Amino acid sequence: MYEAFKVFETEFAGRPLRVETGKMGLLAGGSCLVRYGETAVFCTATASAKPRDGIDFLPLSVDFEEKLYSVGKIPGSFTRREGKPSEKAILASRVIDRPIRPLFPKDMRNDVSIVCTVMSVDPDCSPEICGMVGASIAISISNIPWDGPISGVSVGYVDGEIVLNPTAAQQEKSTLQLTVASTADLVAMIEAGAAEIPNDVMFDAIMKGHAENQKIVSFIQGIRDEIGKPKFTFETSEPTSEMFEAVKAFAIDDVRAALDTDDKTVRDERLRPIYDAVHAKFDEVYPGEEAKLEECLYKLQKFVVRRWLLDEGKRVDGRGLDEIRPLWAEVGLLPRVHGSGLFARGQTQVLTIATLGTIRDSQLLDGIDNEDSKRYMHHYNMPSYSVGETRPSRGPGRREIGHGALAERALLPVIPSEEEFPYSLRLVSEVLSSNGSTSQGSICGSTLALMDAGVPIKAPVAGISCGLVTEGDRFITMVDIQGLEDFFGDMDFKVAGTHQGITAIQMDLKVHGLTPEIIREALDKTYKARLYILDEVMLKAIPAPRENLSKYAPKMLTTTIHPDKIREVIGSGGKVIQKIQADCNCKIDIEDDGHVFISAVDLDDAKRALMIVETIAMDPEIGAIYKGKVTRLMNFGAFVEIAPGKEGLVHISKLDVKHVDKVEDVVAVGDEVIVKVSEIDDQGRINLSRRDALIEVEGLVPENDLSEEPQRRPRPHNGGNRPGFRNRRRGE
Repeated sequence: MYEAFKVFETEFAGRPLRVETGKMGLLAGGSCLVRYGETAVFCTATASAKPRDGIDFLPLSVDFEEKLYSVGKIPGSFTRREGKPSEKAILASRVIDRPIRPLFPKDMRNDVSIVCTVMSVDPDCSPEICGMVGASIAISISNIPWDGPISGVSVGYVDGEIVLNPTAAQQEKSTLQLTVASTADLVAMIEAGAAEIPNDVMFDAIMKGHAENQKIVSFIQGIRDEIGKPKFTFETSEPTSEMFEAVKAFAIDDVRAALDTDDKTVRDERLRPIYDAVHAKFDEVYPGEEAKLEECLYKLQKFVVRRWLLDEGKRVDGRGLDEIRPLWAEVGLLPRVHGSGLFARGQTQVLTIATLGTIRDSQLLDGIDNEDSKRYMHHYNMPSYSVGETRPSRGPGRREIGHGALAERALLPVIPSEEEFPYSLRLVSEVLSSNGSTSQGSICGSTLALMDAGVPIKAPVAGISCGLVTEGDRFITMVDIQGLEDFFGDMDFKVAGTHQGITAIQMDLKVHGLTPEIIREALDKTYKARLYILDEVMLKAIPAPRENLSKYAPKMLTTTIHPDKIREVIGSGGKVIQKIQADCNCKIDIEDDGHVFISAVDLDDAKRALMIVETIAMDPEIGAIYKGKVTRLMNFGAFVEIAPGKEGLVHISKLDVKHVDKVEDVVAVGDEVIVKVSEIDDQGRINLSRRDALIEVEGLVPENDLSEEPQRRPRPHNGGNRPGFRNRRRGE
C-alpha cells in the first residue's frame, strides 16, 4: 500500500535517529515522522499554490502542537481538549521558526505552513529538537523553494563537561540549556539559558553543537537528494532594478537627510513627504505597482544605512560602533506596588513592576514535560502607543510571549530558592516607548524592580544587543542597535548576564548564518557593554536589594511539620485551617512533605498563625507557654484552648497569683490568657497554670510571698530565651 515508504537512520549525539517518510500525511507538501528514542514527532510543510495579495512579507507560520496523549495525560481543561498553545509550545515554535525563515526566498509571498505534532515523548529525547530536525526534512523534501537544510541540537554543561542532547537526569544537573541550529557551514540560531556561564565556555558549547549539527545536515541532504520533490516557481514581488534605480536617483539625497538623526519621531516626520513625492512622481509611470514603489523606498533606506556602516563606520544617530545610547534608571516609582524599576536606553523606556505572592500563587502548568508549576514569572507588554501607532489591545502575541520568556530565563539563575525566599514572583514589563532593544530593557528593568522589592537576588543582571551588517566576506558589528539598525541589519544578538557570566542568549538573523569569528566578537562586545550598564547605571540607581520588603508585600514565615500532622492542621473539611486564616488575616499553604508557608501583610498576624500551626502539629511540652482562649468555666477551674483541638484545664488554684474564690472573678469565656503547661497525664490530658505563666512572663510575685498586694519583680535574666519559651512564643 505504501510503495513510497522509506526509512532513513543515523546516529544523533550517540543515539539512533529514525526518519520515516511516504506513509503518513501524503497530501502535505512534505511530511515525515521523526523518532528519537521513544519520542515521535510528525512534521509537515505545505505551501499555497498562489501568493497572497497585498502583503510585503513571507506569510510563514510554524506551529508546535503539544498533544497530552504523548505523555499519557488527559487535559485538565473543562472540555478535556487541548486548547490554545502553551507558552512552551509557542517558544518551541519560535525556536524552529528563527533558523528556517531566512532560508526562504525573500520575495516569495505564498503562504507556508509548518506543523510539528508531538505524538510521543521520551523525557531523555527532546521533542523540540525532533521538531526542528523534522521541519527541516519536511521542507527539504517538499516542493517549497528553500535554501536549507538546517539541524538543531540541545547542549548542556554537566560537571564541567559539554553534553549534547542531555538526558532528563543530565538536564537536572546542567548549568546550561542551549539550543544551536546550523546550516551546512554556518550557525543559524542560538537560544540559551545559563547559570552565569563564562564567554569561553559558551563559545565552546556553541561550536560543539554546530559540529554535531553539520552531521545531521549532511544526513538530511541525503534524504532530499533521494526523495525530494522538484521546487515550484513563484511570482516574484521584487521591484525591477530599473524601478529601484529610478526611485534611488530621485530620492536618495532626501532619504539620507531624513535618516540622519537620533530621534525616531523626527525621522518618521521627514520620511512622510518623501513617500508622498515618490508616489506623485512614479504612480503614473508604474501604474498598479504602488506596493513595489513602497518596496523601493524600503530598499533605499536599507541601502543608505548599510552603506554608512560598511563604508564610513557611521551610525544613523552619530554614535560610534561600540557606543551605547544615553542610559538612565530609577526605582521606587509606584508607591503601592511591591517593587518597580524604570530603565531607559535612548528613546526606549521599560517600566517593570514586581509583585510578591504566596507559593499558592505559583503558575500551574499542563504540558508535556515534567514541570507542573513555576514560582517565577515574567510578562512583557508592548502597547501600540510605544511606537507611536494606534491599534486595539488583543492580549500578548507570540513576540510578546517570547520576549517575556527571554527576560524570565535571564533572571531565573539569580532568583533565590524557595527555601531562601518562600515567595512566588511575578514581573511585568510595560514598554512605554520603543526604539529597539525593549527585551533587553525589560531584563534591566526587572533587576531594578526585584532589588527595589527587597528580593535577595544572587547578582544583578543586565542585557544588551549586538547588531551586524555583512557584505560578502566583510562584516561590521555594533553594540546597542536601535530599531532602524535592527530593521535593516542582519542580526540581533541579545545577551544577558551578570558580572560573572551569561544567563541568557537569543539570536535573530536575516542572513543564513554566522561564522565563529562573528559569534566570538558579539560575545566579547556584549560582555563589555553589560558591565558598563551594571556599574555605571543600574547599581548607581540601587546598589543592593532593599533590606526590608514593602509594607504592602505579604510577610512570609515557614516551618516544617510531620506529614502525619497535616490532617490535624487542616481539620475536617478544612475547618481548622480556614479558622486560623480568618482569625489571623493570613494565607497558609501546606505541601505534602510537611513544609508550611504562612503569609500575611502584618508580620504579627503571620507569627500568631505560625504559633497556632506549630502548637497543633507539635505535641505540647511541659514548661511551654502559650496564649490561649477560655472556652468553658467550671466551679473547679477554666478550660483553655491553646490550639484548635488542643485544650487544657487551669485549676482554680492556678488561675492567679492571688487567692481566687470564684473562677468568674478572674476570667470569662472568650478571654485570651497566657498559660504554662504544668502536667500531661498518661491519658494525654493537659493541665495548665496561668499563675506560673504570670510569674514567668509578667514578673508578678505570688500573694503569699508579700504582705502587700502583688507587684512586679525583675524578670529572670534569660527568661525569654529558654528553649520551650522561644519555640512556642513567636507570635507573642
